[in-house]
Amino acid sequence: MKFNTKTIHGRQKHDPAYGAVMPPIYQTSTYAQTTPGGHKGFEYSRTHNPTRQALENAFASIENGEFGFAFGSGLAAIDAVMKLLKPGDEVISTNDLYGGSHRLFTKIFQGFGIKFHFIGMQNASNIESYVNDNTKLIWVETPTNPMMNIIDIKTTASIAKKHDVLLAVDNTFATPYLQQPLDLGADIVMHSATKYIGGHSDLVMGALIVKDKELAEKLYFIQNASGAVCGPQDSFLALRGIKTLHVRMQRHCENGKAVAEYLATHPKVEKVYWPGFEDHPNHDIAKSQMKAFGGMISFTTKGNNYEQAIKTVENLKIFTLAESLGGVESLSGHPASMTHASIPKEEREKTGVVDSLIRLSVGIEDIEDLINDLKQALG
Repeated sequence: MKFNTKTIHGRQKHDPAYGAVMPPIYQTSTYAQTTPGGHKGFEYSRTHNPTRQALENAFASIENGEFGFAFGSGLAAIDAVMKLLKPGDEVISTNDLYGGSHRLFTKIFQGFGIKFHFIGMQNASNIESYVNDNTKLIWVETPTNPMMNIIDIKTTASIAKKHDVLLAVDNTFATPYLQQPLDLGADIVMHSATKYIGGHSDLVMGALIVKDKELAEKLYFIQNASGAVCGPQDSFLALRGIKTLHVRMQRHCENGKAVAEYLATHPKVEKVYWPGFEDHPNHDIAKSQMKAFGGMISFTTKGNNYEQAIKTVENLKIFTLAESLGGVESLSGHPASMTHASIPKEEREKTGVVDSLIRLSVGIEDIEDLINDLKQALG
């Protein structure tokens, strides 16, 4: 089954009760039993829910995995992965990382005795020098948030396999439409399904997908024991979002390319970060592991001017100034004061998250309107 068909039919079944084409919203916490332990596969909705189960099957399908897990947020999904570890274990992570992930690693799990190494991964061979007997996990974002760095998943996977280390890939920016890390050797794929998978800025959710049964059993135990699951209403909305993921991503990519090319020629723009440019570091790797280059773009205004960046995002009319990304509507953000504000200034500036950096999530509106909006906002 091809991807565009999987988004609509992948591992889905018509509802057995009445043949509903879309899985119904099973808005229930518990299920009747005929005798203690005698039930129809569902006991309690933290453990299983038919709507969430349909969604988890869809997650597995579109990422070419075997097992999918839905959580109450992307950070809840990452939290579950971290709970595979124990005090004394070490994690190697990219230094250009979503601020919430960095906060979870350093402010929560570092306090439980887990050591983190935040390194540049654009040259994947650099990773190996940080691997030791305590290394248990490599955490990768590609493209990274917000600098749009590209990390070679296949090479990183070979390093992880060589040292018997798990490789987890945050695939939120690329989505399974553009990139499928499990096929490139990753062990775990994570999504903030709040973003492109939901696609309409109306839910908060996280996802994990794996192929290995033993790893799946560990994650299922953590999911059920910790209880950070999503509800049936959000599961229904995410299922609906998946069905249009492929057509939305096509337009996100088209519009993203046009916006990136426009910004690259603007006299008030210093630098544009988008992996579709031939001079973008690791552009060739992006071409080899991604179908296209997505709708996420970051850029700096001339002179590293904080006031100019703030003025620009405040002046945008169609691009809404807001947290998050991946919805049908275009959004703008100022990472230094929004998504990455929890990272110390000196640390984030080393990776390029300077005060003049603006991040755009390019939506699926008419491209002429988006270009005109940028034109007037930049003056």
